[in-house]
Amino acid sequence: MTLSSRWFSSSVKMLTAGCVLATGLFVTPAFAAYPERPLTLIVPWGAGGGTDATGRMIGSLLEKELGQPINVVNRTGGSGVVGHSAIATAKPDGYTIGVITVESGMMHWAGLTELTGKDYTPIALYNYDAAGLQVSADSPWNSAQDVIDSIKASPGTHKGSGTGQGGIWHLALAGMINSADISPDASPWVPSKGAAPGLQELAAGGVDLVTCSIVEAAALIDAGKVKSLAVMDSQRNAAFPDVPTLKEATGLDWQMAAWRGLAGPKDMPEEATATLSAAFEKVWNSGEFQDFMKGRGFGLVWKPGDEFAEWMEASDASLGEVMKAVGLAK
Repeated sequence: MTLSSRWFSSSVKMLTAGCVLATGLFVTPAFAAYPERPLTLIVPWGAGGGTDATGRMIGSLLEKELGQPINVVNRTGGSGVVGHSAIATAKPDGYTIGVITVESGMMHWAGLTELTGKDYTPIALYNYDAAGLQVSADSPWNSAQDVIDSIKASPGTHKGSGTGQGGIWHLALAGMINSADISPDASPWVPSKGAAPGLQELAAGGVDLVTCSIVEAAALIDAGKVKSLAVMDSQRNAAFPDVPTLKEATGLDWQMAAWRGLAGPKDMPEEATATLSAAFEKVWNSGEFQDFMKGRGFGLVWKPGDEFAEWMEASDASLGEVMKAVGLAK
């Protein structure tokens, strides 16, 4: 090969390599890591309730982990349908997430929506709170058995509240009555937009009892306006050790609880889901979150994505059975 031939061959190789390198540099785009912009966290219940309180704490702590602002938005109405639908139907890009609650496994049984847990990308279950039986501080009832005896003696007289018709706390009362062999409608239900307004109505004398978590009633209990007579769980709430379980108080082995988890719309990108899961696990394990939850009596539980999906499916089936038994399923 002549000198000129060798020079030409080398030049072609250098040019080819340069083109390949240029192609790699200029054709392949560089993407920034998720998240690149602020997120929205939807809370399907009103301000002042337990879901709102935990959702806002999660939003605040997730901001630090993700390095992006998180806008917490309350989307209320339709016994939880409005907010849960807003989460499920959001663009599945990882920038809209929300707190989904036990009602996501109840609403379709009540004929309110076709949504189920399968319409979400589960991130993690973080909370479990058993129902409590609350009455006003000046109520003549001093035990859960007193309440049941009065309902049985005067059906249709004593009104309950704490959520919308067919909501989790309504189901807690109906199931309790049903387990005592009393017609579930023996205590008429007065719908409310959540535990907070139901408790205010209780303190004002508008209703006779409220079945909600003791946590949600804590402020009025501390203020001496409400007293809790029982918790519908297998064990007492550590933050309220003087409140007996329903079984201890009445012999009835009826249990009902609300739960809360973080989720996004179905089919979110794996990168976003993985990033959110890792960040949320750090938040859940942080001293600030643990102290917040324990200090207010919120039950702590951790089930990541796949386990949370299984939990929702089992909860859905169980709730369906109970709602059919007490005539709330359609």
